[in-house]
Amino acid sequence: MGTGIVANAAVTLPRGFHGLRTAATVVWLGAALLLILLTLRYLGQRALRVHAADPVTAQFFGAPPMALLTVGAGTLLLGPPLIGAGAALAVDWVLWSLGTVLGLVTACTVPYLMITRHRFAPDAAFGGWLMPVVPPMVSAATGALLVPHAPAGQPRLALLLGCYAMLGLGFVAALLVLAMIYGRLVHHEVPTGAVVPTVWIGLGALGQSVTALGALAAVAPSALHAPYARGAGVFALLGGVAVWGFAMLWLALATGLTARTIRGGLPFAPTWWSFIFPLGACVTATSTLAGRTGSQLFVSPAVALYALLVAAWGVVVVRSLRHAVTHMGRRPA
Repeated sequence: MGTGIVANAAVTLPRGFHGLRTAATVVWLGAALLLILLTLRYLGQRALRVHAADPVTAQFFGAPPMALLTVGAGTLLLGPPLIGAGAALAVDWVLWSLGTVLGLVTACTVPYLMITRHRFAPDAAFGGWLMPVVPPMVSAATGALLVPHAPAGQPRLALLLGCYAMLGLGFVAALLVLAMIYGRLVHHEVPTGAVVPTVWIGLGALGQSVTALGALAAVAPSALHAPYARGAGVFALLGGVAVWGFAMLWLALATGLTARTIRGGLPFAPTWWSFIFPLGACVTATSTLAGRTGSQLFVSPAVALYALLVAAWGVVVVRSLRHAVTHMGRRPA
């Protein structure tokens, strides 16, 4: 999902650059290939029940639905020149539907397991707790792309309202988890090592909410009557700017904690991917507000954040490949 959002965020930028769409298409193809390979590899392990029983690993069940949704959106945004508009739309419908169902199951099941089966210390809250509840927000943002393609009338209205409901589900749940994470940061020891990058996941939750508000407002006129369609636009602007401001606070906190940890040594771990999707969501959120307002307050930061996203993605990809090669080399013959 991290690689996929690098491609998708390029499409949303308020400024275009030569060759950017071509590069984004290549990245999207890589994300689609990774999705297929990793899905087959994970299903072959048959470790679902074992991972569900682990209170930390279970949180990351939110990643596969978001990967499906992100690659599906990229197919609709970047795929038509390669596979045709009809095929791209069909693929997105399938991936969005599957990702949405899995995301809703995850958003309900993992918190239930946390309440009934898992046991946590007072300082256990970490950014990974956001992973199960964020997928419905991603469904809302990516589902907006499909609203104009749904049959007019009740089906289109149901899809739009369903996306708003999923946005509310994910956003309110994310705020609850963010409060717990903030309480952990204030009342307990500062997280260290591989846990620190997960603090950035909060930025992803906030960025996705702003992105979803803007995307849904853009398509609301095709399903809602005029007063409510205009209200969706007002909500997307004023609510989006307010949440974006909070996202900037979380970005500052996450940056400060990361810089503090780097000075003492930040060893590579798969949690480094926690930097990527949240930064991408911040880019799409800022680009959404730039497109709605035309304000340089959002245009320039959107471009700067995307440059940071690409740089961070490059570093994490290289370190991940090096880690994978080293890990494979240590396996017994």
